[in-house]
Amino acid sequence: MAVSSAFVVTPKLEKLLANPTSSSPAPLGVIGIRALPMNTNRNKRGLIQRARCEISPSKAASTSALEQLKTSAIDRYTKERSSIIVIGLSIHTAPVEMREKLAIPEAEWPRAIAELCGLNHIEEAAVLSTCNRMEIYVLALSQHRGVKEVTEWMSKTSGIPVSEICQHRFLLYNKDVTQHIFEVSAGLDSLVIGENQILAQVKQVVKVGQGVNGFGRNISGLFKHAITVGKRVRTETNIAAGAVSVSSAAVELALMKLPESSHASSARMLVIGAGKMGKLVIKHLVAKGCTKMVVVNRSEEKVAAIREEMPSGVEIIYKPLDEMLSCAAEADVVFTSTASETPLFLKEQVATLPPVRDTRLFVDISVPRNVGSCVAEIDGARVFNVDDLKEVVAANQEDRVRKAMEAQAIITDESKHFEAWRDSLETVPTIKKLRGYTERIIAAEIEKFLPKTGIEMNKKLRKAVDDLIRGIVNKLLHGPMQHLRCDGSDSRTLSETLENMQALNRMYGLDAEILEEKIRAKVGKK
Repeated sequence: MAVSSAFVVTPKLEKLLANPTSSSPAPLGVIGIRALPMNTNRNKRGLIQRARCEISPSKAASTSALEQLKTSAIDRYTKERSSIIVIGLSIHTAPVEMREKLAIPEAEWPRAIAELCGLNHIEEAAVLSTCNRMEIYVLALSQHRGVKEVTEWMSKTSGIPVSEICQHRFLLYNKDVTQHIFEVSAGLDSLVIGENQILAQVKQVVKVGQGVNGFGRNISGLFKHAITVGKRVRTETNIAAGAVSVSSAAVELALMKLPESSHASSARMLVIGAGKMGKLVIKHLVAKGCTKMVVVNRSEEKVAAIREEMPSGVEIIYKPLDEMLSCAAEADVVFTSTASETPLFLKEQVATLPPVRDTRLFVDISVPRNVGSCVAEIDGARVFNVDDLKEVVAANQEDRVRKAMEAQAIITDESKHFEAWRDSLETVPTIKKLRGYTERIIAAEIEKFLPKTGIEMNKKLRKAVDDLIRGIVNKLLHGPMQHLRCDGSDSRTLSETLENMQALNRMYGLDAEILEEKIRAKVGKK
């Protein structure tokens, strides 16, 4: 039985063809097989060997993968649209020890996006890295391969084995991703429901991603819509009322753990770090009645700026970083919120501090942690980190659950709008390719027509002929183009539009051109 082979130009194959000097053999998964005899493994193995021979380095050097594409069977990537995927670990699924290794500083997000989009099956990417979560959002050509590549990248950058990441990660696809990021932005997935800080962090993803290659239309559209959802939920449900941030929860936790003989106005408070989180801790301490505290920071400028924002009667004392231990020796509660990648307090350091009247509390809201877990082994010291804030969340749970239910109705509504918008994008490549197809025909026909006239046309006459042809073509295309456009709000119309798109792709052979554009985009990133 004759067996025909047709090459599928996957991004991996394109990479191999673009580097013909590579001595590594092509992996079995690189080549797609078409028209195989029924369940004949021997013939399949033979065909794979033939295919490998046919893409030998000498031929690969002279044969463009894009040319092979035009004569190959339609690749699987044109049959299904790319998937939006989130590969994540959060406070709900992974311990802080793992999250701190995976954390990516904001300054490195553009680099991470570039590296992710350099993977074979990843088209777009974004990073959401906070103290409570590390989530990678991607637009992937293949779900399985995309997840595999991103997980291996996370393992490589963090030093955590793939198997361990897989035990704690969560995976969501397409509509579930939309639901998830909307819940995250609304504060429904946070330890403290409705907290405002996560919305600011989602906004920062968009701000940092602007102008970064790889933060493309689908992923950026998802995050921008998530910001809209977060704002709408907070406005319509008032879910952000009360103590709804990690910083405020940290203050509440500290006050809950203080002995009855102490309270906010009398306990000696030390805040290490005057960044965003430290500033919020100070504000919440003041709101709870604390009128005096010591703030340790690298420079005094930030502390002075915070001091100016505080009401009269509040005393904020600045101390440099090299006096941190002496300040801790005089504190009942120590809040830490710095970006240090190594612990500021270890067992041997805390053991030298003089005892306090009751118990010295360390409330560490940093990731990576500023206080080593070994400090908890010391008598007279208690250590709390972001994972311990669940105690505070339990307070007033009934009201927050009610508001969360109201928020879910908003999220469901907004999810439908986003999915409709994303569905409507499916027709854009077809519209562009159909336009390009007709432009090529017009140009070719004009060039064929001119010599036949025997008349040397001036620019004015040539333009008139060109306009005439274009006018006819545009009128002929008006109907098909109208059936490729919709506002995404009518599911019936959208479904019909996608059917029309698939029909036009088949009739005019536009699928291959759309795939070629995808491969060009991937090769351009290498």
